Amino acid sequence: MTEQHAHRFERGTDGPKVIVVGVDGSDSSLRAAAYAGGLARRQHALLAVVYVQPVLAAGAALGAPVAETTDAIAEDLVAQIREATERTKGIFDVRWEFHTFRGDPYSGLVKAADELTADAVVVGASEQAGHRIVGSVAVRLVKAGRWPVTVVP
Repeated sequence: MTEQHAHRFERGTDGPKVIVVGVDGSDSSLRAAAYAGGLARRQHALLAVVYVQPVLAAGAALGAPVAETTDAIAEDLVAQIREATERTKGIFDVRWEFHTFRGDPYSGLVKAADELTADAVVVGASEQAGHRIVGSVAVRLVKAGRWPVTVVP
């Protein structure tokens, strides 16, 4: 191996170092976060919890303060994660960070995984019936073929 290749990033060389999990407050995303947390603990990896704030076109929200609502969701998710980490402190220690990206869930998770140099991505199974026809975020991530993707039911 040459000196030039020794410093290049390579996924999965010694197990995952960064595990990205997408959360949106749904039951399946919280189960995915719990699963990813266990994986991160066992692998001594960093758990990057990602919430993608939807960006709606002007007028689509019918006057509702969308940014404030999605900021409140992000704050609530951080509070839930902090509470869970405090409950397990000393028993299960996991290094974690919370990140917020804006956009549609697929693009936001792709951007997060790229920027955070993710070794793996964990998401919850879609709870929306229409996604069985159109394709869920999980299916799109798997088809992208850029990271190992785990879908938690």
